Amino acid sequence: MTEFMRRRTLNFGLMAAGVVAATLSIFGASPDPVKKPKAAPAVEATTAAAASKPEIPDLEFLTRLREEEFSHGKVMDIMSHLTDDIGPRLTGSPNMRKANEWTRDQLTEWGLANAHLEPWGKFGRGWAYQMCEVRMISPDAMQFLALPEAWTPGTNGPVRGEVVEVTAASSADLDKYRGKLAGKIVLMGEARVPEPIEKPLFHREDDSDLARIAAYEIPAGGPGGPNPARRQEFIKRFQFQQELSKFWSDEHVAAVLEVTRQPGQDGTIFVQSGGSYEAGKTETVPKITLAVEHFGRMARLLAKKVPVEVEVNVEAQFYDNDDQAYDTIAEIPGTDPALKEQLVMLGGHMDSWHAGEGATDNGAGVAVAMEAVRLLKQLGAQPRRTIRIALWSGEEEGLLGSRGYVKNHFGSRPENTDPKLKNLPAFMRPPGGPLELKPEQKLVSVYFNLDNGTGRVRGVYLQGNAAVEPIFEKWMEPFHDLGMTTLTLRNTGGTDHLSFDAVGIPGFQFIQDSMDYGTLTHHSNLDVYEHIRPQDLKQASVIMAAFVYNAAMRDEMMPRKPMRPDEPPAKSESEGGGEKKGEAAPPAASPAAPAANPSPLTPAAAPQPPPSAD
Repeated sequence: MTEFMRRRTLNFGLMAAGVVAATLSIFGASPDPVKKPKAAPAVEATTAAAASKPEIPDLEFLTRLREEEFSHGKVMDIMSHLTDDIGPRLTGSPNMRKANEWTRDQLTEWGLANAHLEPWGKFGRGWAYQMCEVRMISPDAMQFLALPEAWTPGTNGPVRGEVVEVTAASSADLDKYRGKLAGKIVLMGEARVPEPIEKPLFHREDDSDLARIAAYEIPAGGPGGPNPARRQEFIKRFQFQQELSKFWSDEHVAAVLEVTRQPGQDGTIFVQSGGSYEAGKTETVPKITLAVEHFGRMARLLAKKVPVEVEVNVEAQFYDNDDQAYDTIAEIPGTDPALKEQLVMLGGHMDSWHAGEGATDNGAGVAVAMEAVRLLKQLGAQPRRTIRIALWSGEEEGLLGSRGYVKNHFGSRPENTDPKLKNLPAFMRPPGGPLELKPEQKLVSVYFNLDNGTGRVRGVYLQGNAAVEPIFEKWMEPFHDLGMTTLTLRNTGGTDHLSFDAVGIPGFQFIQDSMDYGTLTHHSNLDVYEHIRPQDLKQASVIMAAFVYNAAMRDEMMPRKPMRPDEPPAKSESEGGGEKKGEAAPPAASPAAPAANPSPLTPAAAPQPPPSAD
């Protein structure tokens, strides 16, 4: 018998002795409600009490949970509907609206309460494309792999033009092109020949990977952020991108063709936004991202002084019928009169980019969260606290949906209104004041998030909250056989748990196998159903449901880490080019030489607050 099985046997014995009498019957064996605690726990969790109380998982419930999912699970049905029936879900697009409405109706059908679409604030213009064709017509005919950049206009029919290569890293570099680009199709950037692929594109974390993640790293930097110089460079590049957009418009360029970022090759195209979603700031020139191989062929021809002519045809549409954006919200009501006003939350972002189907980013997280609450309803769970699922929009533009929700319900820091910074996105500006909390903030016990692709859950990033470690250790034990073994005090950035962490609510992202997320699918045309691993989503659904259920049933709220409301949180390191989750892709270090993007799964070494909305 393994050590784990001995612990499991002991746990069953302990349950028989006392736990069954202290927990709520969830399977109809007994209609009696849970008795109130002798003294209602304070809504503000205390670290000492929460950390010292033994955590004994309800193994009978976990057994039923596993059986229900592994034998009768629906997670892949949810995934298919999101990716096949609906498709990509850019915030503000018709598909995003379809996803909001379908998830609301599906959660209602499963018996959740108060399912609704909740506006989190003003977003801007919707956008979607219907067609994109780029082909070389001289000196040879060739169909190119190409995708339009979000929030850029169509061409109003096929447009033919001579290709002109532009290399510029500053405003001064643009002077030599003035007056020479009207009607031209610009090739912007520098060709590269991809290095041979010597390592597998698909990876599961092994023991050494997990040991590295578990080892804590002392955060770098101070009040100015982990790397102020890197931040300033990012701001400089952002400002140059604004100048470039105006330059293309002033010069009456027909279209701009850009090369996919690294690691794009072999037909994989990574594409995000090329313009602003804000009304009044719309790009006027079509911008298209090309496969590196097709971009390279044109660049080599031009380097040999061979004229190149291409035809571009993009059909894209802006939507201005509703400038609000919405999250899907639903609940399983709590049953304990003393605890039912408190919340345990779970979720993931439902919006995606437009190149693929939004499968790994983040249909996987949405499907797991939905399946988790479906499982709880299917098993007749009667949680003591209210369980609330939230499916966010606007994450890819800077955690906007979760930030807006948290601001409306729990608290926020004032935005900086310094006129000198008005042209910068809010996430590049320091907060305008100390943290301001709302009464509801004290009622949220915890938020669990899933948003790193299809990979199975291997553990939890604790966000520096040492008090939850012994709790999660016990909760993980029944899942060691499914590969969940690792806790780390490290922070991980770039997704929606940060919105909660920033206002003092325990928010956690699960550690996942990286799979081919950073190499093939993240924001690419390969983010499709075929890259989803069904067994991994089943495992994640069970673990998500178990952690949510455990948090909803324990006597105390989850312990919170100390906060300094008067001190703005440290800025994210991912602003400078290592684009992780939830942040718009920064401009390349030089538009002529796009920067390589490290794997989006690399844990951050410093606390990372969510970027602010534009």
